[in-house]
Amino acid sequence: MPRNPAPDVRRSVPRTDAVLADPRLAEDVRTRGRDAVKDAVRVAQQRVRDGEAAPGDVVDLVLASLPPAGTTLRRVLNATGAVLHTNLGRAQLSPAAVEAVVTAAGATDVEMDLATGRRARRGRGAMAALAAAVPAAGGVHVVNNGAAALVLAATALGAGREIVVSRGELVEIGDGFRLPDLLESTGARLREVGTTNRTTLADYAAAVGERTGFVLKVHPSNFVVTGFTAGVQAGELTGLGVPVVVDTGSGLLAPDPLLPEEPDAHSVLTAGADLVTASGDKLLGGPQAGLLLGRAELVERLRRHPLARALRVDKLTLAALEATLRAAANPTVDAVHADPAELRRRCGEVAAALADAGVDARVEPSRAVVGGGGAPGVELASWVVSLPPHLAEALRRGDPAVVGRVEGGRTLLDLRCVPAAADGALVGAVAAAVS
Repeated sequence: MPRNPAPDVRRSVPRTDAVLADPRLAEDVRTRGRDAVKDAVRVAQQRVRDGEAAPGDVVDLVLASLPPAGTTLRRVLNATGAVLHTNLGRAQLSPAAVEAVVTAAGATDVEMDLATGRRARRGRGAMAALAAAVPAAGGVHVVNNGAAALVLAATALGAGREIVVSRGELVEIGDGFRLPDLLESTGARLREVGTTNRTTLADYAAAVGERTGFVLKVHPSNFVVTGFTAGVQAGELTGLGVPVVVDTGSGLLAPDPLLPEEPDAHSVLTAGADLVTASGDKLLGGPQAGLLLGRAELVERLRRHPLARALRVDKLTLAALEATLRAAANPTVDAVHADPAELRRRCGEVAAALADAGVDARVEPSRAVVGGGGAPGVELASWVVSLPPHLAEALRRGDPAVVGRVEGGRTLLDLRCVPAAADGALVGAVAAAVS
């Protein structure tokens, strides 16, 4: 039964308006909003009524409960072994990209030529960096995510017409969103060819006709079909007399020897594709964005389409994308190419520190993945710190939150995506979870 506090306890609970007027909360009221602080005050007052805190502690409780930086998002150490974990926001931005976002947060020349004082192309620095990164592209454009890039292409090139696509490439992209539904929502009609496991050039050729808007190739980025299979490369489709659009998905701009089966924008365009769409927050390692690269006149046609305005990116995305493209590396690239021997060394140091604190911690070999719809079937040799299974939930609830995976009756922490500078924080988080 709920406790009934004595009348004097009720009277001693500070009034809401009095708490909100406390000078220590003035900055939070200004930056986070009065309603958010008021909600925290009510929770603190209830704790006093329940006898869990003293009346004089209300302001301190409010300050402790307010989320940092005015957001309910929490910092997480990704120890899952999935480099691009969709539920954790995929790519982690580089320090240069974070700095660029801070710069862009104020007034910027995102759409102005400061020399002339006149309007200029939006995000021209990011566009120049993207063009330089993919020399085979005659034109480039950026929208707000990979699905938006494909929707813009389908609307501009396929609305009221047919899109020829292999049945084996009609994928579900996550959270119940399916490619056929996405494409048909643009007013285009899908002309499916081939079978689930085998599609030939003759299948495409037989389907192309006067109603064809373009031929679409989709990289099945979250599954692999093996066995009795056949497919057609983008370069083989260029003689069909219609535009060839390739959705590479993962955002790889140039070949990566570690991921030989993953299509990249440069190679696909060089092979003859007219347009490539890709994501910015996957293997590129940048912010969420949809990349459009291809023939200059085709990209310009998409850029000037009315829908492009609704899909455009903001200045923060443009800044982070430019910084990502101009940098030599970023956390995603570093994680994919992490040295297993170095990971083993770090795991050993973390496990030793935890063992000294009485924690059952071991070092074990493991396998990591790219994740996030990139390089399906590719496994990366890795090492993990193995802990008792019951710690998984406590680690997720800690500060910083640590997300690993439970496998084989153990909680496994893969350090591949954890910055080396955060190893100490990881040890502290595990120690706190045990206590």
